[in-house]
Amino acid sequence: MAKMTPDSLRIGIDIGGTAIKYGVVDTATGTLSRPIAQQRTPQPANPAAIAEAVRAVVADVQSWETAPSQFAAVGVAFPAIIRQGIACSAANISDEWIGQKVEILLEEALQRPVRVINDADAAGLAETTRGAGKGHKGVVLILTLGTGIGSALMIDGKLVPNLELGHLEVGGLKAETTTSAVVRENEGLSWIEYSSRLQRYLSRVEFLFSPDLIIIGGGISVRYEEFLPQILLATPIRPAQLHNSAGVIGAAQIVG
Repeated sequence: MAKMTPDSLRIGIDIGGTAIKYGVVDTATGTLSRPIAQQRTPQPANPAAIAEAVRAVVADVQSWETAPSQFAAVGVAFPAIIRQGIACSAANISDEWIGQKVEILLEEALQRPVRVINDADAAGLAETTRGAGKGHKGVVLILTLGTGIGSALMIDGKLVPNLELGHLEVGGLKAETTTSAVVRENEGLSWIEYSSRLQRYLSRVEFLFSPDLIIIGGGISVRYEEFLPQILLATPIRPAQLHNSAGVIGAAQIVG
């Protein structure tokens, strides 16, 4: 592990519907000080419960040998459309979050600065600066295949926030209801059957956005050899490199 630079250490937290992942990131290098930790997302995942869980996570991190300053800002990847620190949707968490001033609530809980970013945007930011898209110019589209389909769009290194391509309709149905990794598992699709669905979706996305690179993330990306060779696009397509740590690294980057 490369030597850490204390002034550039930041806490990154990735809040999901089932787990909260977190770690300390050297934002100068994009490296983790140690493997990411995680705990179960409280149920129901309402504002009070999540705020308490985040407080516990930060308290845990501050006990680590490589903890950042107790006054350093915290970056949080959150499963919602985020506009100026406010949640405008809620994915796999309580609807009580809709309209909530997430940054202000978490700052009050932690008594330190907090920045919040959509979870797919955090992963996309990390992958394009530290992962599979590092050094790639132009339009880069990152798609995370999991419970749903997350998406992030980077143009010459600049993030276009809150792109919700999982809700893109293909054949009259939302893509994430037919093409997510969870759908593949629930329907018992073979890799060939799944590749066919993914091909249809990616062809549509390619036509609409004309990206220079597509990166496929989510837990399923570790098995990319099972399905990516079957995908035929004019656009280069690569598996993600950072996997489950992408959201944590991206969240830390926004306060680095």
